[in-house]
Amino acid sequence: MKKRPTIQAVADRAGVSRGTVDRVLNNRANVSDKVYEKVINALEETGYLSLKEIHLQNLQKKASEPDTRLGMLLPNWTGHFKSEILRGIEAARRELEDLNVEIFVEECQTDVPQEALKLLERMLEKGAQGIALCAPDVPAVTERILELNRRKFPVITFNSDLPKCQKLCFVGQDYRQSGRIAAELICKCIPRDGHVLAVIGNHEFEGHRTRLNGFQERFAELDFSGSQLDVIESYNDYQITYRKVLDYLREHPRLHAVYMANRSVSGCTEAIKEAGRKGDVRVICHDLAQSTKLLLKDGSIDFTITHDLFRQGYLPLILLRGYLKKNQLPDPRESQPQISIICSQNI
Repeated sequence: MKKRPTIQAVADRAGVSRGTVDRVLNNRANVSDKVYEKVINALEETGYLSLKEIHLQNLQKKASEPDTRLGMLLPNWTGHFKSEILRGIEAARRELEDLNVEIFVEECQTDVPQEALKLLERMLEKGAQGIALCAPDVPAVTERILELNRRKFPVITFNSDLPKCQKLCFVGQDYRQSGRIAAELICKCIPRDGHVLAVIGNHEFEGHRTRLNGFQERFAELDFSGSQLDVIESYNDYQITYRKVLDYLREHPRLHAVYMANRSVSGCTEAIKEAGRKGDVRVICHDLAQSTKLLLKDGSIDFTITHDLFRQGYLPLILLRGYLKKNQLPDPRESQPQISIICSQNI
């Protein structure tokens, strides 16, 4: 009696994985038309199923309705933040694809709250059963999330929190603590009468505010006065950061350190270099983009305080699915990664 071909034989014939063959056989999503056709041909050519059997089992390319729909709302931030968040989202998508989960991602092009609200509504119209978002902490956004709270709709915030809203959890760094760590480092690098410039992205993002609050809190505890610290906003924009830091350096030639509580760090270091102060003005920032690694190595940055952006893209989707399908509430210990201090010697 002739032995029936295996799924592995079908996969080898089609040039795909066994998992892809299984998805075609079980009418699951995430298989392109081209791959679907290859698998169907391989099923027939290997004798795993006859063409009649294929038709009888209704093996047609029509993805079954997803059991779970999840939405992810991203701010208009680019560079290392975006690439790591998207990498985390794709890892979650791969992990959840065989569980019949559909994930759709919306990305803001501006910091205007109305755009975030519009994209939030779009995800709800698509049938999202749970949403993870990083959005400005403004009344309009807060009120919309509170409306979803009243409907028991599950929401997870990541990277920057919405503190007035109820949510399953916040996935991100302990921003207050990371700001305190930055102040501790800077205060050990400057004289007692030293002057510091803190550069934040936007007061409307809770993460930026909280970092700054933690920094100011520890700065004061270490007996540095408020008159020794100035704060500017740069909206995470390279050109704005470069211009504002350069103007500040020209007006305050005795500046001792810059705390970059946001991105666009290269705009800050270029301004310091242009002013002829490289190696003289201490710089402490956050995250570990490739550009940050280079700036650490060449001495433009002294320290960076890091957290796991990949996990911020991955974990909210895993937690939302667990809540919707298993009624599992997130473990708070999962949602806040360890804070690391990186210098040129431990990259």
